[in-house]
Amino acid sequence: MAALAPMDTVLEDILDQARWAPSGDNSQPWRFEVCGVRQLVVHGHDARTHCVYDLDGHPSQLSLGALLESMAIVASNHGLRMQARRRGGLPDNLPTFDVSLIEEPGLLADPLAAFLRQRSVQRRPLSTRQLRGSERAALAASLPTGYSVVWFDGWRVKWACARLMFDHARLRLTMPEAHKVYRDVIEWGARFSEDRVPDQALGVGPFTARLMHWIMQSWRRMDFFNTWLAGTLAPRLQMDLLPGLYCAAHFVLLADAPPRHVDDYVTAGRAMQRFWLTATQLGLQLQPELTPLIFARYVRERRAFSRTEGMLEMAQELALQTQALLGAAASERAVFLGRIGDGAAPQSRSLRRPLKDLLVPTLEGR
Repeated sequence: MAALAPMDTVLEDILDQARWAPSGDNSQPWRFEVCGVRQLVVHGHDARTHCVYDLDGHPSQLSLGALLESMAIVASNHGLRMQARRRGGLPDNLPTFDVSLIEEPGLLADPLAAFLRQRSVQRRPLSTRQLRGSERAALAASLPTGYSVVWFDGWRVKWACARLMFDHARLRLTMPEAHKVYRDVIEWGARFSEDRVPDQALGVGPFTARLMHWIMQSWRRMDFFNTWLAGTLAPRLQMDLLPGLYCAAHFVLLADAPPRHVDDYVTAGRAMQRFWLTATQLGLQLQPELTPLIFARYVRERRAFSRTEGMLEMAQELALQTQALLGAAASERAVFLGRIGDGAAPQSRSLRRPLKDLLVPTLEGR
């Protein structure tokens, strides 16, 4: 017989704060099974079967790494060391982790815990003030052994990054497979959303948002606007080109070795979360830019992603742009791409499902 196990206030606090970890389109690909006072199972899943962006579940695995790092950060504030081990024998689309919280006297509390709820995505233009040397140093120092950061700043390089995102947006907005994703993940007419992305957080103006909502209700309507009325131009300008120019810099996080397996991406997600939380601690805003990495891998591995004519050729050209920016060797080691800068926190953002909705029953006698 299945039932929800009782949970003490310490474990509740750890999970309640950790659930604010980032995830693609606010998918929150985790559920918690509490097995004891200091024991739980994190059940992960991904969206590879219905989301073109979740290639082999790797973006979801980055999110699971961010979740585990968040749990470890909060646990340290309770004098607990988190130990997580992925179960073997399960399919990659269901990564499952046995987690133990172990008392460790003298363990230092991680100051990044104060920024878990504050960390968010800012999709609107930021200050063009260059990052200070101290900010760059702190961000680089936040990365664990095996990871490094490369910066892309200065107007010429930022233009190349902005153009890369602008051109990728055309691919995203003219592909039926992506339309299905946007149709499901955007909550229209909303400032906040517990399980999706509110339209007011997209970075477009009210008129463009209303037009996008009307167009996206039908792929036939969207295809017509894209083909005959330059329907992608306004959102691409507002969501990609201008924000890409108006920021301090773009950056890429590199692993020392190309990631290959689930554990590689989970570990990369833990590094990403520490970098992002450190940016928040410094008062900086950040926006992920994963699309170039995802489609470059589709091209590199000769993987099909759309049945629409011309999409593969467009992706091949974009992959060359990505390689020219990052370099051939770095392209395969890149785990996270983004833009960063000084600026106000977003007024609209994704929230999270209540903790009670993320708990699953445990089996008696487990």
